[in-house]
Order: sequence, then structure tokens, then C-alpha cells
Amino acid sequence: MDSLVASASVLAAALAVGLASLGPGLAQGNASGQALEGIARQPEAEGKIRGTLLLTLAFMESLTIYGLVIALVLLFANPFAS
Repeated sequence: MDSLVASASVLAAALAVGLASLGPGLAQGNASGQALEGIARQPEAEGKIRGTLLLTLAFMESLTIYGLVIALVLLFANPFAS
């Protein structure tokens, strides 16, 4: 493998993981804060809010896992290597 392709793949993998964790991380913090605020305002709706929060957190976390998969493909099964 060419050293330029290898170094670009490592850089792209780091960028993929970094950006894939940045967005969902911010969104998870925002969603958790809003859920806590909603529970504080309406304690009787805690179960429904918690269930919805856990479902949305799982969806957000899957976006991070997609970034990890892209990074692993770039590092170990590089389609750009000749």
C-alpha cells in the first residue's frame, strides 16, 4: 500500500470517528437535558418520557457506530489500496 494512501486512510478514519461521535454526543446531552426538564415539569409522565428518551438515545448511538464501521473499513479493508 502506498504510504500516501495509508496516511490518508488513517486521517479519514480519525475524522470519521471524531465527527460521528461529536454530533450524537451533543444531541444526547441536549435530549437528556430536555427529558429531565420534562420530567421535572410533569412527574406523572416520567415513564413515557423515559421510554422515548431511551429509544432516541439508541438511535443516536447507532450513528456513532456507523462512523466506527467506516473507520474500521478504512483501516483494515481499505477500498483505496491497490
